[in-house]
Parts: sequence; structure tokens; C-alpha cells
Amino acid sequence: MIEVAASMARGPVFLAGELMECLITFTNPMSHLSTSASSEMLAWASAQIHCQFHASEGRVALPTQGNKQDVQAESDTVLIPSRGERGQCVLDTPPKILFCDLRLDPGESKTYSYSELVPSDGPPSFRGQAVKYVYKLTIGCQRVNSPIKLLRVPFRVLVLQGMPEPAFPQDDEVSPSNPFLEEEEACRRDARPLERALDMLMVTTSRRSPHMFNITNVRGKVAKFCIFKTVYRLGEDIIGTFNFSEGDIPCLQYSVSLQSEEEIQQQYQRRPGQAISVTGHGRHLESCLHTASSHFSLPIPLNVTPGFSTDIVTLRWRLHFEFVTAREPVEPPIVLQNQSEVTVWVGAEHVDVDTFSWDLPIKVLPTNPVLASYMSQFTGTNRINI
Repeated sequence: MIEVAASMARGPVFLAGELMECLITFTNPMSHLSTSASSEMLAWASAQIHCQFHASEGRVALPTQGNKQDVQAESDTVLIPSRGERGQCVLDTPPKILFCDLRLDPGESKTYSYSELVPSDGPPSFRGQAVKYVYKLTIGCQRVNSPIKLLRVPFRVLVLQGMPEPAFPQDDEVSPSNPFLEEEEACRRDARPLERALDMLMVTTSRRSPHMFNITNVRGKVAKFCIFKTVYRLGEDIIGTFNFSEGDIPCLQYSVSLQSEEEIQQQYQRRPGQAISVTGHGRHLESCLHTASSHFSLPIPLNVTPGFSTDIVTLRWRLHFEFVTAREPVEPPIVLQNQSEVTVWVGAEHVDVDTFSWDLPIKVLPTNPVLASYMSQFTGTNRINI
């Protein structure tokens, strides 16, 4: 028996275009003191990244494809990373050979490093109501005259879409360098695209641009709303304020919900005019009668998917507001200036109300993948025995 273990040391979340590194260890767990201990042999092992796409048949109409063989014969030595997986493989990287003809003595282990750029032209990891995109690192290994065994390590990919180009890109040829530290400079050069993307992400989401809105219905003005920006990254708090003192209509209650909209492109919709799937990710509810001002704070979870668009699906983000207003003025409690006793105000038993809603589109972008790793459902590790 040989134990195969894979570990992504930096974590299970990566930006598209980032270099992914994984350590893969092959161990013969038998003790050399055991009388039945013997050397173990593996013919070969290779690894590659693939993205699996799955769609709900009730919501997505995909074009029919030819039959693909998903059965691997015992004598076959070609690695099919998506073998046994549901859906379609929409993206994969070329396989990289880790070794050929590996021999492990009892108690011996050998570790191999696999590195690959996460494809920058693929979709992000996403688990929606109609569509799913799942990324996995698949490690295949085989004994002589035995079937191929697969070890899969799921991970998450964040994609930067809708980001502006940097205004002043730095030229690598004229950037400062140290000729005595060639190896260090090479590492820095490899990290520059990721650093630039993260710097641009921070600049874009840190820029404040207050937006003011007058909230009205058919009876008049309800409140003035202010939001400090409309572009956020994962993990940030969305903060907004209401000023009800400028309103003509009493507002009894308001709620703000953070929602994502999953829309299937028209040519792939199962039914014409198919409804958009809406998912809630947080809600703030507050009673505000006789309140001059109020505010809310809604955190964007680290484990959700930022907005993106592919040929099949588009994911957008919005704030959904709901207001409950009175049709008639509601008199506030009267407190005398010199009154020493406690006054109890009892609200009206019946109030005629109107309700209305409003949607404010916002943009949600990724965050630093190291930060997102702390809230990931994946561990970045896995193991099998063969």
C-alpha cells in the first residue's frame, strides 16, 4: 500500500492568473521492522487542473453533445481528470508528469512539487441555483497492470472582472533591480501581476464617492438616503444612512437586503421570459417611526462569489430596500418641559399603510485570496491509499 497526500500550503483560494503550488507526498507506511514489509512500485503520476460545469436541466437548455467515453480501462495509461464527475469539463490545463517508475522502501516517502498558473480565461468558482463551476486539482497515479487512481483536491478561484486598467503600468525593463539578487528578483517578477491586481483592487474599492437619493412614493418624499460608494470587495461592510427629517411621509419601518441575481443568458433559458434567481445574503430590519435619522451596516460574506458573466450565466449584486409608510400623519408623543413623571406613549392600534420597494445595483469584487481562505469550505488537502 502507498499513501498519497496533497497539500496546498498557501490555502485553497486563488486569483485567476495566479501561480498555484501543491506539495504531493508518496509514502510507504510499512515499517522496515515488519516481517511482511516490502518495497512498493508506482509506474507514473501526473497532475492537472480542471473546471467542471454543471447546470440544472430544469432551468438551463444546453446544446446536445456527442457521447464522451467516461470509462477508463485497466490497461489505459491516459489520465482523464474529469472521470466520474457530473457535468462537463469546460477547462483543463496540460497534465504535468511528476515521476516515472517510483520505488519506495518500507518507511520511505518522497515529495514532489506541482505548480501551475490558474487559467485567467476561465469562470470563477460558483455554486448557484441553476449553474455550478467547480475547480479541482486532480492527481493520477498507476501501478503496473492496475487501473489509474485519482486524488482530487477542490479549491476556489476568484476572477477579477470589470476592473479598470492601471493608469501608469510600470515597465519591467526600467524598474529598479538588483543584479546581485537574480533569484530574488525573479520571484518578485513572478509576483508582480498578482501584486498589481491586488493594488488596483484596493484602489478601486477604497475610493469613496457618496451617492444621494431621494426616497419617494406617490404621496410624497419619505427620506433622503446616502451611500458612500457602490463598489465593494468581499468581506467589506456596506454602510448607508437615512435622513427622515426631510420627509413628508411618516416611515414606520424599513429593511435593506443584500441580494445576488443569477440570470441565465436568453439563448440558454429553458423557458422564454424565465425568472431571475435571487439569493439573499443578509438583511437589516428597523422600525423608524418618529426617528430623525438611521443607518445600517451589511457585511459582504467572504464565501460568496463576486459578480461575473459568462456565455451561459450572469451574476449581479444589488441592495433591495422595502419601506412601510403611513397614509396619514402620526402624531408624536408630547413631553412637557417641566414634567418629572415618566410618560408612556402607546401607538395607534390601526394604521393605514403603503409599502414599496427599490433596488440599488452595486458591484462586488474579489478580495485577497489569503483572506478568503480563512472562510473557505475547502481545506486544500486530501489523501488516498492505493
